[in-house]
Amino acid sequence: MTKHVHGGNIYTYKNCLDFSANCNPLGTPESVKQAIRDSLEQIKDYPQVGYQPLKEAIAAYEAVEPEHIICGNGAAEIVFSLCHALKPKKALLPGPTFAEYEQALVSVDCEVEHVLLKEEHGFALQEDFVNWLHKDLDMVFLCNPNNPTGISIDRDLLFRILRICREMEIFLVVDECFLDFVKEPEKHSLKAQLSRYHNLFLLKAFTKRYAMAGVRLGYGISENKELLEKMTMATQPWNISVMAQEAGIAALKENEYVENGRQMVFEEAKYLREKLQELGMEVFPSEANYIFFRGPEDLFEKCVKHGVLIRDCSNYFGLKKGYYRVAVHTHEENKKLIQSMQEES
Repeated sequence: MTKHVHGGNIYTYKNCLDFSANCNPLGTPESVKQAIRDSLEQIKDYPQVGYQPLKEAIAAYEAVEPEHIICGNGAAEIVFSLCHALKPKKALLPGPTFAEYEQALVSVDCEVEHVLLKEEHGFALQEDFVNWLHKDLDMVFLCNPNNPTGISIDRDLLFRILRICREMEIFLVVDECFLDFVKEPEKHSLKAQLSRYHNLFLLKAFTKRYAMAGVRLGYGISENKELLEKMTMATQPWNISVMAQEAGIAALKENEYVENGRQMVFEEAKYLREKLQELGMEVFPSEANYIFFRGPEDLFEKCVKHGVLIRDCSNYFGLKKGYYRVAVHTHEENKKLIQSMQEES
């Protein structure tokens, strides 16, 4: 497994404008900050086991039943809880993709098989992925759109994978954390299939949608109640803090904020793509709130020198030095990113 490194490392690269973490460019809503301040009166008390008010708020937002939801200390904890509940022996991952899937699988001694996503195909998942599905597999992880590439999975292919996984009794996990920033998320989500496929688990988070990465709050949706019970048993009872629950409930009311953030991403992603291409970068057709591209091998260091932090993606499986990911920010901040690269070109 490659070295475990994340974006958002502002603690090492201090005083840098951070483009390495992909959160809503509008920043954390004031209502969320206020909810956290108000919750400080409760920090002497244990959190509510089962976090029912939060589950009910998420259920209303997602139009699902509260008993079909499980929350975690960030989406990453959900991934670990899932693996510790199911204890798969063999799993399949495309690569490159989010590193925590493999880390969680390895933590339960699971053998991991990889399907390399190729640059000549734009790093998109291809039809031949289904040829890698076999009855010895226990679990498959897919990220849609993928991290770090921002490329979504063809809808017909995704449904075909889902059907084959059910036939072969393979558990399918689909990470939809970045669907909020896709133009037509409902066309990509598998949420409507949950009642028909009890081998399906959807992963979501507050981190990106509401720019609250430091709060650590994610959730999963499944209609497999037996699985959710096993995951609950594999998770500590007070994993959602008082502050996180109140922040989540407040965030779910911020519909206008979410839409404004989406529109900013659509407009500014176009600007970033054009400017990066003008600088000679090879830009891939990312659909999320970040841009994946190829550039000079020393671009990370040059940007840091100008006070800008980008995501060096060379530690992802299947990638090497020269591949990068940058979050979409406000226009003024995006101009600073481009300027930092222009000064080094």
